[in-house]
Amino acid sequence: MPKIVAARVIVTCPGRNFVTLKIECDDGTTGVGDATLNGRELAVATYLTEHVVPCLIGRDAHRIEDIWQYLYKGAYWRRGPVTMTAIAAVDMALWDIKGKVAGLPVYQLLGGACREGVMVYGHANGTTIEETVEVAREYQRQGYKAIRLQCGVPGMTSSYGVSKDRYFYEPADADLPTENVWSTSKYLRVVPELFAAAREALGWDVHLLHDIHHRLTPIEAGRLGRDLEPWRPFWLEDATPAENQAAFRLIRQHTTAPLAVGEIFNSIWDAKTLIEEQLIDYIRATVVHAGGITHLRRIAALADLYQVRTGCHGATDLSPVAMAAALHFDLSVPNFGIQEYMRHTPETDAVFPHAYSFEGGMMHPGDAPGLGVDIDEALAVGYDYKRAFLPVNRLEDGTLWSW
Repeated sequence: MPKIVAARVIVTCPGRNFVTLKIECDDGTTGVGDATLNGRELAVATYLTEHVVPCLIGRDAHRIEDIWQYLYKGAYWRRGPVTMTAIAAVDMALWDIKGKVAGLPVYQLLGGACREGVMVYGHANGTTIEETVEVAREYQRQGYKAIRLQCGVPGMTSSYGVSKDRYFYEPADADLPTENVWSTSKYLRVVPELFAAAREALGWDVHLLHDIHHRLTPIEAGRLGRDLEPWRPFWLEDATPAENQAAFRLIRQHTTAPLAVGEIFNSIWDAKTLIEEQLIDYIRATVVHAGGITHLRRIAALADLYQVRTGCHGATDLSPVAMAAALHFDLSVPNFGIQEYMRHTPETDAVFPHAYSFEGGMMHPGDAPGLGVDIDEALAVGYDYKRAFLPVNRLEDGTLWSW
């Protein structure tokens, strides 16, 4: 059995910051895991280096479940994004090792493929409705079957999801947090116009998604969902802050628009009420922030009992390591729904060579043993960490609001 003899944390910034854990075994096998927590990267790096890595040395790398339980229950201070991201990095690396030892891609170890490929959605954004629709047309020409729509809000100098580059979006954009201004009333007026224009331009054979990003009250979210129903949104994402899971009951009373939530969840407990009461349609917990493949499979299994499907977060704050792990997970679970996919920069792709691929609106993790991704440490060392914060939001009167 492969015994862990070393583990190191690699911090690099090929266009944005990534934290990677690399585990080495006595037989020479290595595995990689993503430990990136956007805007709080060094907190996870320190947690791993000081508190986790010393506990891994000498352990049997095949005992994935036991190590997961050891790091979760043994910490006493359970859950939280830093702890669960660190555990996720270890978990991914161990699945990578197990696959390499077995000579199989990880999805085969998870029970094999449930589908031929994984449907993904791309991000179309623009400062105006017309610009967003133009970008959405380009995604449609590239074969995407699902597209997220975000556009600027008239009267607002900046809007969530709208970037200078049409294809690469990185919200962590400054050494200290950028302060944006928000108006719910102006936003609620423009989104139905965006969906009406998109349906007219794109037709009905493409799925249209939208991210609210926690900014509405439950009743406001219900109103927006009802207004969008004629345009058949695939989902409305993060309609309201989910700390109070019961808030989604009120949204359900007012709209049949499908609801998705969970990219900032880090355990099954964050989603328990939402799933059991069928208050959501898609759970968006991600492999890197929700404890790795091992824990994400538990969340998916619970969701499957209640006809809730997966829709994992997949923005560029996940490295290609997490993207690969997500695709293996997606391919293997019966209740897969959709996978977010934002392309990384060429610099990032060079640092993280990978086997996954995109074709015709679908992705596949590839059949390389393990996760099918690695880190080029010689390249990684040339990109120094650069502190970058996510923005904050204020209402027009200066009140701090959810970003």
